[in-house]
Amino acid sequence: MANRTVYFVSDGTGITAETFGNAILAQFEITVRRVRLPFLDSVDKAHQAVRQINHSAEVEGKRPMVFLTVVNDEVLDVFRQHCRGMMLDMFGTFVEPLEAELSVKSNHRVGRFSDASKSKAYNDRIEAINFSLAHDDGQSHRDLEGSDVILVGVSRSGKTPTSLYLAMQYGLKASNYPLIPEDFDRRKLPPALVPHRKKLFGLTIAPERLSEIRNERRPDSRYASLENCRMEVSEAENMMRREGIRWLSTTTKSIEEIATTILQEVRPERLEY
Repeated sequence: MANRTVYFVSDGTGITAETFGNAILAQFEITVRRVRLPFLDSVDKAHQAVRQINHSAEVEGKRPMVFLTVVNDEVLDVFRQHCRGMMLDMFGTFVEPLEAELSVKSNHRVGRFSDASKSKAYNDRIEAINFSLAHDDGQSHRDLEGSDVILVGVSRSGKTPTSLYLAMQYGLKASNYPLIPEDFDRRKLPPALVPHRKKLFGLTIAPERLSEIRNERRPDSRYASLENCRMEVSEAENMMRREGIRWLSTTTKSIEEIATTILQEVRPERLEY
């Protein structure tokens, strides 16, 4: 049973409200029911949302928590006048003091995606996603020089989701390349990676966790056995040490933590936010 209902309300996508709200809620040991109300770009839609929030308050006997990122003043007034939830107006909290400090009015733009089709940064992210997909799991050796970072590690150590996150969030062209038993037998980096040593970053993982993940894909196989996972992880880590490749364990880290560490270590010349 949820302790409280939480609404993420926006006249844009609501991604900022949800990201910020969840970060705040993570500080409390409570269970919440999350409701997303994006694209409230008219007074009518705002009234409908307020009725839904107020109904929750009546039924549950507790004020819903409402995280807002609303820049449309008419929409915002509907919430200020009629909403019976606990409102946390994030733009009002931060934008208005900044306007006063800078002596400049904000442009009240509805979300960073509102003019995406005209944005070079957005198009760069799309290009980076396509690049990362084309260079997933060593599918293509072509244009590895164009990579901002090349992730290496054993199969299922987290390379693909990290590559895509770096592309989607930062517009980085992230390739990933699997280390396989043949590489361990040669005791050398794959030849395709040697010219790009400065762009390499290694991901490793606890063998026990790797075995669990692989068993979900290929149960009871040699590939997923704990013995094989221990061998591959040990050989991969030894190779990274010999070759001077920076690396970290993904075992207990989120994609966000992994990506942040990579950005600090590799420091790509081109970064898009």
